[in-house]
Amino acid sequence: MALTAITGARVFDGEKALGVQTVVIDGARIVRVGGEVPDGCVTVDGSGATLLPGLIDAHVHSFPGSLALALRFGVTTELEMQGMNTRENRGAVTEDDTVADVRSAGFGITPPGGHPSELMPEGYRPNFDLPPVKPLMPFSTTPEEAAAYVPQLLARGSDFIKFMIDDGSVEGHPGLPMLDQATVNAGVAEAKKYGALTVAHALTVEATRMAVEAGIDGVVHVFMDQPHTAEIIELIKDAGMFVVPCISLNASLMGITGSELADDPRVASRLDSKWDETLRSSFDRYPQGKLDDVYDTVRALDAAGVDVLAGTDVSVPETFFGGLAHGASLHHELQYLVAAGFTPERALRAATATTARRFNLGDRGRIAEGLRADLLLVDGDPTATIGDTLNTRAIWRRGTRLAS
Repeated sequence: MALTAITGARVFDGEKALGVQTVVIDGARIVRVGGEVPDGCVTVDGSGATLLPGLIDAHVHSFPGSLALALRFGVTTELEMQGMNTRENRGAVTEDDTVADVRSAGFGITPPGGHPSELMPEGYRPNFDLPPVKPLMPFSTTPEEAAAYVPQLLARGSDFIKFMIDDGSVEGHPGLPMLDQATVNAGVAEAKKYGALTVAHALTVEATRMAVEAGIDGVVHVFMDQPHTAEIIELIKDAGMFVVPCISLNASLMGITGSELADDPRVASRLDSKWDETLRSSFDRYPQGKLDDVYDTVRALDAAGVDVLAGTDVSVPETFFGGLAHGASLHHELQYLVAAGFTPERALRAATATTARRFNLGDRGRIAEGLRADLLLVDGDPTATIGDTLNTRAIWRRGTRLAS
Protein backbone atom coordinates (compact mmCIF):
# COMPACT_ATOMS: atom_id res chain seq x y z
CA MET A 1 0.00 0.00 0.00
CA ALA A 2 1.36 3.42 -0.97
CA LEU A 3 1.92 6.06 1.66
CA THR A 4 -0.72 8.77 1.87
CA ALA A 5 0.27 12.37 2.56
CA ILE A 6 -2.28 14.96 3.63
CA THR A 7 -0.77 18.28 2.65
CA GLY A 8 -1.46 21.97 3.05
CA ALA A 9 -3.83 21.64 6.02
CA ARG A 10 -3.71 23.26 9.43
CA VAL A 11 -2.97 20.48 11.90
CA PHE A 12 -4.57 20.33 15.36
CA ASP A 13 -2.83 17.44 17.11
CA GLY A 14 -5.40 16.91 19.87
CA GLU A 15 -3.72 19.36 22.22
CA LYS A 16 -2.78 22.35 20.11
CA ALA A 17 -2.41 23.67 16.59
CA LEU A 18 0.92 22.70 15.06
CA GLY A 19 3.03 24.75 12.71
CA VAL A 20 3.20 21.91 10.20
CA GLN A 21 1.02 21.21 7.18
CA THR A 22 1.86 17.63 6.24
CA VAL A 23 0.84 14.36 7.85
CA VAL A 24 1.85 11.02 6.30
CA ILE A 25 0.06 7.75 6.97
CA ASP A 26 1.23 4.24 6.16
CA GLY A 27 -1.53 1.68 6.43
CA ALA A 28 -3.23 2.07 9.80
CA ARG A 29 -0.59 4.34 11.36
CA ILE A 30 0.66 7.89 11.24
CA VAL A 31 4.32 7.75 10.27
CA ARG A 32 5.29 11.39 9.84
CA VAL A 33 4.05 14.73 11.14
CA GLY A 34 5.67 17.64 9.33
CA GLY A 35 8.62 17.54 6.98
CA GLU A 36 8.71 16.86 3.28
CA VAL A 37 6.30 14.67 1.36
CA PRO A 38 8.00 11.33 0.61
CA ASP A 39 8.41 10.29 -3.00
CA GLY A 40 5.66 8.14 -4.42
CA CYS A 41 3.00 9.25 -1.94
CA VAL A 42 -0.66 9.46 -2.74
CA THR A 43 -1.44 13.07 -1.80
CA VAL A 44 -4.62 14.56 -0.41
CA ASP A 45 -4.86 18.33 -0.78
CA GLY A 46 -5.78 19.85 2.57
CA SER A 47 -5.62 23.47 1.47
CA GLY A 48 -8.16 25.59 3.32
CA ALA A 49 -8.88 22.75 5.73
CA THR A 50 -7.93 21.61 9.23
CA LEU A 51 -6.80 18.09 10.09
CA LEU A 52 -8.02 16.81 13.47
CA PRO A 53 -7.68 13.50 15.29
CA GLY A 54 -10.78 11.39 14.88
CA LEU A 55 -13.30 12.50 17.48
CA ILE A 56 -14.19 10.42 20.55
CA ASP A 57 -17.67 10.47 22.10
CA ALA A 58 -17.16 9.67 25.78
CA HIS A 59 -20.76 8.63 26.49
CA VAL A 60 -22.98 6.63 24.13
CA HIS A 61 -25.31 3.64 24.01
CA SER A 62 -25.08 1.69 20.78
CA PHE A 63 -27.79 0.56 18.38
CA PRO A 64 -27.44 -1.41 15.15
CA GLY A 65 -26.10 1.02 12.59
CA SER A 66 -25.09 3.64 15.15
CA LEU A 67 -21.35 3.02 14.85
CA ALA A 68 -21.56 3.55 11.09
CA LEU A 69 -23.57 6.74 11.63
CA ALA A 70 -21.02 8.02 14.14
CA LEU A 71 -18.15 7.48 11.71
CA ARG A 72 -19.96 9.45 9.00
CA PHE A 73 -19.59 12.45 11.32
CA GLY A 74 -15.88 11.85 11.98
CA VAL A 75 -16.44 10.18 15.35
CA THR A 76 -13.93 7.34 15.09
CA THR A 77 -14.37 5.97 18.64
CA GLU A 78 -17.42 5.73 20.89
CA LEU A 79 -17.30 4.87 24.59
CA GLU A 80 -20.36 2.83 25.42
CA MET A 81 -21.62 3.43 28.95
CA GLN A 82 -24.23 0.68 28.88
CA GLY A 83 -24.54 -1.83 26.11
CA MET A 84 -23.34 -5.00 24.47
CA ASN A 85 -20.11 -4.08 22.68
CA THR A 86 -17.81 -5.71 25.20
CA ARG A 87 -14.75 -7.56 23.93
CA GLU A 88 -16.64 -10.84 23.58
CA ASN A 89 -19.05 -9.26 21.06
CA ARG A 90 -17.08 -6.64 19.13
CA GLY A 91 -14.55 -8.64 17.13
CA ALA A 92 -16.15 -7.66 13.84
CA VAL A 93 -16.25 -3.99 14.84
CA THR A 94 -12.54 -3.93 15.59
CA GLU A 95 -11.70 -4.94 12.03
CA ASP A 96 -14.43 -2.98 10.22
CA ASP A 97 -13.16 0.39 9.01
CA THR A 98 -16.63 1.47 7.90
CA VAL A 99 -17.79 1.92 11.52
CA ALA A 100 -16.49 3.70 14.59
CA ASP A 101 -14.42 1.70 17.04
CA VAL A 102 -15.98 1.15 20.46
CA ARG A 103 -15.14 0.45 24.10
CA SER A 104 -17.83 -0.63 26.55
CA ALA A 105 -18.74 -0.88 30.20
CA GLY A 106 -21.15 -3.67 29.42
CA PHE A 107 -24.09 -3.16 31.76
CA GLY A 108 -23.83 -0.89 34.78
CA ILE A 109 -24.20 -2.02 38.37
CA THR A 110 -27.67 -0.98 39.57
CA PRO A 111 -30.41 -2.39 41.83
CA PRO A 112 -33.31 -4.38 40.36
CA GLY A 113 -35.82 -1.82 39.12
CA GLY A 114 -33.22 0.94 39.33
CA HIS A 115 -32.02 3.32 36.65
CA PRO A 116 -32.33 3.08 33.65
CA SER A 117 -35.48 0.93 33.84
CA GLU A 118 -37.67 4.02 34.39
CA LEU A 119 -36.75 5.39 30.97
CA MET A 120 -38.42 2.56 29.06
CA PRO A 121 -42.13 2.87 28.20
CA GLU A 122 -44.21 -0.01 29.52
CA GLY A 123 -44.03 -2.92 27.13
CA TYR A 124 -41.14 -1.46 25.13
CA ARG A 125 -38.97 -4.03 23.40
CA PRO A 126 -35.90 -3.03 21.36
CA ASN A 127 -36.42 -3.69 17.67
CA PHE A 128 -33.13 -5.49 17.08
CA ASP A 129 -31.54 -8.85 17.74
CA LEU A 130 -29.29 -9.39 20.74
CA PRO A 131 -25.69 -10.42 20.02
CA PRO A 132 -24.67 -14.08 20.20
CA VAL A 133 -23.27 -13.67 23.72
CA LYS A 134 -25.96 -12.36 26.06
CA PRO A 135 -24.89 -9.53 28.36
CA LEU A 136 -24.30 -9.91 32.08
CA MET A 137 -26.90 -7.97 34.07
CA PRO A 138 -25.17 -7.02 37.36
CA PHE A 139 -28.19 -6.20 39.53
CA SER A 140 -26.93 -5.51 43.04
CA THR A 141 -28.51 -4.56 46.35
CA THR A 142 -25.63 -5.31 48.73
CA PRO A 143 -21.89 -4.57 48.89
CA GLU A 144 -21.18 -8.28 48.50
CA GLU A 145 -23.19 -8.54 45.28
CA ALA A 146 -21.58 -5.47 43.72
CA ALA A 147 -18.08 -6.69 44.56
CA ALA A 148 -18.83 -10.15 43.17
CA TYR A 149 -20.03 -8.77 39.85
CA VAL A 150 -16.90 -6.72 39.15
CA PRO A 151 -14.56 -9.62 38.22
CA GLN A 152 -17.38 -11.23 36.24
CA LEU A 153 -17.87 -8.07 34.19
CA LEU A 154 -14.15 -7.79 33.54
CA ALA A 155 -13.91 -11.45 32.55
CA ARG A 156 -16.80 -10.92 30.13
CA GLY A 157 -14.92 -8.10 28.42
CA SER A 158 -16.05 -4.85 30.07
CA ASP A 159 -13.42 -2.17 29.48
CA PHE A 160 -14.46 -0.17 32.55
CA ILE A 161 -16.98 -0.57 35.36
CA LYS A 162 -20.04 1.67 35.63
CA PHE A 163 -22.18 2.37 38.69
CA MET A 164 -25.68 3.83 38.45
CA ILE A 165 -26.19 6.30 41.33
CA ASP A 166 -29.66 7.66 40.68
CA ASP A 167 -32.82 8.08 42.73
CA GLY A 168 -34.91 8.94 39.68
CA SER A 169 -35.62 12.53 40.71
CA VAL A 170 -34.21 14.12 37.54
CA GLU A 171 -36.03 11.63 35.30
CA GLY A 172 -39.42 12.23 36.94
CA HIS A 173 -39.36 9.03 39.02
CA PRO A 174 -38.37 10.04 42.57
CA GLY A 175 -37.90 7.14 44.95
CA LEU A 176 -36.32 4.84 42.38
CA PRO A 177 -34.29 1.97 43.91
CA MET A 178 -30.72 3.25 44.23
CA LEU A 179 -27.31 1.89 45.20
CA ASP A 180 -26.33 2.93 48.71
CA GLN A 181 -22.92 4.26 49.66
CA ALA A 182 -21.62 0.98 51.07
CA THR A 183 -22.53 -0.88 47.89
CA VAL A 184 -20.83 1.66 45.62
CA ASN A 185 -17.77 1.70 47.90
CA ALA A 186 -17.45 -2.07 47.80
CA GLY A 187 -17.78 -2.26 44.03
CA VAL A 188 -15.23 0.47 43.45
CA ALA A 189 -12.78 -1.07 45.91
CA GLU A 190 -13.05 -4.39 44.09
CA ALA A 191 -12.50 -2.73 40.71
CA LYS A 192 -9.35 -1.08 42.04
CA LYS A 193 -7.94 -4.51 42.93
CA TYR A 194 -8.02 -5.27 39.20
CA GLY A 195 -6.78 -1.85 38.12
CA ALA A 196 -10.09 -1.21 36.36
CA LEU A 197 -11.33 2.27 35.50
CA THR A 198 -14.60 3.19 37.22
CA VAL A 199 -17.29 5.62 36.15
CA ALA A 200 -20.60 6.70 37.64
CA HIS A 201 -23.91 7.89 36.33
CA ALA A 202 -24.75 10.80 38.64
CA LEU A 203 -27.23 13.58 37.80
CA THR A 204 -27.54 15.19 41.23
CA VAL A 205 -25.10 16.82 43.62
CA GLU A 206 -25.74 14.13 46.24
CA ALA A 207 -25.06 11.31 43.78
CA THR A 208 -21.86 13.09 42.74
CA ARG A 209 -20.80 13.30 46.40
CA MET A 210 -21.34 9.55 46.69
CA ALA A 211 -19.15 8.95 43.64
CA VAL A 212 -16.41 11.12 45.13
CA GLU A 213 -16.55 9.30 48.46
CA ALA A 214 -16.32 5.91 46.76
CA GLY A 215 -13.23 6.90 44.78
CA ILE A 216 -14.84 6.76 41.32
CA ASP A 217 -12.45 7.81 38.53
CA GLY A 218 -15.01 9.89 36.66
CA VAL A 219 -18.67 10.87 36.47
CA VAL A 220 -20.25 10.59 33.04
CA HIS A 221 -22.83 13.33 33.64
CA VAL A 222 -22.77 16.68 35.37
CA PHE A 223 -25.34 17.30 38.10
CA MET A 224 -28.31 19.42 37.07
CA ASP A 225 -30.53 19.54 40.15
CA GLN A 226 -28.97 22.71 41.57
CA PRO A 227 -26.23 25.27 40.92
CA HIS A 228 -22.69 24.31 41.82
CA THR A 229 -20.96 25.37 44.99
CA ALA A 230 -17.27 25.95 45.53
CA GLU A 231 -17.33 22.94 47.85
CA ILE A 232 -18.55 20.39 45.30
CA ILE A 233 -16.14 21.68 42.66
CA GLU A 234 -13.29 21.36 45.16
CA LEU A 235 -14.35 17.82 46.07
CA ILE A 236 -14.30 16.75 42.42
CA LYS A 237 -10.97 18.46 41.82
CA ASP A 238 -9.28 17.00 44.91
CA ALA A 239 -10.51 13.52 43.97
CA GLY A 240 -8.77 13.80 40.59
CA MET A 241 -12.01 12.88 38.85
CA PHE A 242 -12.91 13.63 35.26
CA VAL A 243 -16.39 14.78 34.24
CA VAL A 244 -18.32 14.05 31.04
CA PRO A 245 -21.03 16.71 31.35
CA CYS A 246 -23.24 15.62 28.43
CA ILE A 247 -24.69 19.13 28.16
CA SER A 248 -26.66 18.05 25.11
CA LEU A 249 -28.40 15.39 27.23
CA ASN A 250 -29.12 17.85 30.04
CA ALA A 251 -30.63 20.24 27.52
CA SER A 252 -32.83 17.42 26.21
CA LEU A 253 -33.96 16.57 29.76
CA MET A 254 -35.01 20.22 30.08
CA GLY A 255 -37.16 19.90 26.94
CA ILE A 256 -34.70 21.50 24.52
CA THR A 257 -34.77 19.66 21.21
CA GLY A 258 -32.02 19.22 18.64
CA SER A 259 -34.14 20.76 15.89
CA GLU A 260 -31.69 23.56 15.16
CA LEU A 261 -28.94 20.99 14.64
CA ALA A 262 -31.28 18.83 12.52
CA ASP A 263 -32.01 21.86 10.30
CA ASP A 264 -28.31 22.21 9.49
CA PRO A 265 -27.92 20.75 5.98
CA ARG A 266 -24.51 19.36 6.98
CA VAL A 267 -26.38 17.20 9.50
CA ALA A 268 -29.63 16.56 7.65
CA SER A 269 -27.82 15.03 4.70
CA ARG A 270 -26.40 12.27 6.93
CA LEU A 271 -29.51 11.30 8.93
CA ASP A 272 -32.35 9.01 7.96
CA SER A 273 -35.94 9.94 8.84
CA LYS A 274 -35.96 8.04 12.14
CA TRP A 275 -32.82 9.72 13.46
CA ASP A 276 -34.09 13.08 12.20
CA GLU A 277 -37.32 12.60 14.13
CA THR A 278 -35.39 11.56 17.23
CA LEU A 279 -33.06 14.55 17.04
CA ARG A 280 -36.05 16.88 16.76
CA SER A 281 -37.55 15.46 19.97
CA SER A 282 -36.41 15.63 23.61
CA PHE A 283 -36.43 13.67 26.87
CA ASP A 284 -38.38 16.53 28.52
CA ARG A 285 -38.26 14.98 32.02
CA TYR A 286 -36.77 17.89 33.98
CA PRO A 287 -38.22 21.13 32.56
CA GLN A 288 -37.37 23.00 35.78
CA GLY A 289 -33.66 22.62 35.03
CA LYS A 290 -31.61 25.65 34.05
CA LEU A 291 -29.11 25.37 31.24
CA ASP A 292 -27.23 28.42 32.54
CA ASP A 293 -26.61 26.55 35.81
CA VAL A 294 -25.09 23.66 33.84
CA TYR A 295 -22.93 26.08 31.87
CA ASP A 296 -21.74 27.70 35.11
CA THR A 297 -20.88 24.31 36.62
CA VAL A 298 -18.93 23.16 33.56
CA ARG A 299 -17.06 26.46 33.44
CA ALA A 300 -16.19 26.19 37.15
CA LEU A 301 -14.93 22.62 36.71
CA ASP A 302 -12.69 23.70 33.87
CA ALA A 303 -11.40 26.71 35.78
CA ALA A 304 -10.53 24.40 38.68
CA GLY A 305 -8.43 22.19 36.39
CA VAL A 306 -10.86 19.26 36.28
CA ASP A 307 -10.62 17.24 33.06
CA VAL A 308 -13.85 17.81 31.13
CA LEU A 309 -14.58 15.28 28.37
CA ALA A 310 -17.05 15.55 25.50
CA GLY A 311 -19.90 13.04 25.50
CA THR A 312 -23.55 12.98 24.53
CA ASP A 313 -25.46 10.02 26.07
CA VAL A 314 -26.95 9.33 22.64
CA SER A 315 -28.68 5.96 22.40
CA VAL A 316 -31.43 4.65 20.12
CA PRO A 317 -33.62 6.28 17.46
CA GLU A 318 -36.73 6.67 19.59
CA THR A 319 -38.41 9.98 20.39
CA PHE A 320 -38.49 9.23 24.13
CA PHE A 321 -34.66 9.30 23.92
CA GLY A 322 -34.87 12.45 21.82
CA GLY A 323 -32.67 15.44 21.14
CA LEU A 324 -29.67 13.30 20.21
CA ALA A 325 -28.21 11.43 17.24
CA HIS A 326 -24.97 9.46 16.97
CA GLY A 327 -22.10 11.47 15.58
CA ALA A 328 -24.07 14.66 15.00
CA SER A 329 -24.63 15.28 18.69
CA LEU A 330 -20.93 15.20 19.52
CA HIS A 331 -20.53 18.23 17.26
CA HIS A 332 -23.47 19.76 19.13
CA GLU A 333 -21.72 19.01 22.41
CA LEU A 334 -18.63 20.87 21.22
CA GLN A 335 -20.85 23.85 20.45
CA TYR A 336 -22.41 23.60 23.93
CA LEU A 337 -18.96 23.53 25.53
CA VAL A 338 -18.00 26.70 23.69
CA ALA A 339 -21.31 28.28 24.75
CA ALA A 340 -20.33 27.40 28.33
CA GLY A 341 -17.12 29.39 27.93
CA PHE A 342 -14.55 26.97 26.52
CA THR A 343 -12.27 28.11 23.74
CA PRO A 344 -12.73 26.04 20.58
CA GLU A 345 -9.30 24.45 21.13
CA ARG A 346 -10.25 23.47 24.68
CA ALA A 347 -13.49 21.93 23.41
CA LEU A 348 -11.60 19.98 20.74
CA ARG A 349 -9.22 18.59 23.38
CA ALA A 350 -12.29 17.34 25.27
CA ALA A 351 -13.23 15.21 22.25
CA THR A 352 -9.73 13.97 21.43
CA ALA A 353 -6.58 13.93 23.57
CA THR A 354 -8.14 14.44 27.00
CA THR A 355 -10.64 11.62 26.57
CA ALA A 356 -7.99 9.28 25.16
CA ARG A 357 -5.74 9.99 28.13
CA ARG A 358 -8.40 9.50 30.80
CA PHE A 359 -9.69 6.26 29.23
CA ASN A 360 -6.18 4.88 28.66
CA LEU A 361 -6.53 4.86 24.88
CA GLY A 362 -2.87 5.51 24.22
CA ASP A 363 -3.04 4.72 20.50
CA ARG A 364 -5.49 7.46 19.48
CA GLY A 365 -6.85 10.91 20.24
CA ARG A 366 -3.78 12.71 18.90
CA ILE A 367 -1.94 13.23 15.65
CA ALA A 368 1.51 11.86 16.41
CA GLU A 369 3.90 9.41 14.83
CA GLY A 370 3.08 5.79 15.61
CA LEU A 371 -0.55 6.36 16.54
CA ARG A 372 -3.64 5.12 14.72
CA ALA A 373 -4.50 7.05 11.59
CA ASP A 374 -7.96 8.02 12.87
CA LEU A 375 -8.33 11.43 11.23
CA LEU A 376 -10.92 14.04 10.34
CA LEU A 377 -10.30 16.68 7.67
CA VAL A 378 -12.72 19.62 7.75
CA ASP A 379 -13.01 22.79 5.72
CA GLY A 380 -12.29 25.95 7.68
CA ASP A 381 -10.71 26.31 11.10
CA PRO A 382 -12.58 24.79 14.06
CA THR A 383 -9.86 26.04 16.43
CA ALA A 384 -11.39 29.46 15.75
CA THR A 385 -15.00 28.58 14.80
CA ILE A 386 -16.20 25.39 16.46
CA GLY A 387 -19.06 24.87 14.00
CA ASP A 388 -16.48 24.13 11.30
CA THR A 389 -16.13 20.59 12.70
CA LEU A 390 -19.21 19.72 10.62
CA ASN A 391 -17.55 20.79 7.34
CA THR A 392 -16.40 17.27 6.58
CA ARG A 393 -13.99 16.85 3.69
CA ALA A 394 -12.53 13.41 4.53
CA ILE A 395 -12.52 10.81 7.31
CA TRP A 396 -9.99 8.03 7.94
CA ARG A 397 -10.38 5.12 10.33
CA ARG A 398 -7.10 3.20 10.77
CA GLY A 399 -5.82 4.85 7.61
CA THR A 400 -8.78 3.70 5.51
CA ARG A 401 -10.61 6.62 3.97
CA LEU A 402 -14.37 6.45 4.42
CA ALA A 403 -16.22 6.47 1.12
CA SER A 404 -18.27 9.63 0.78
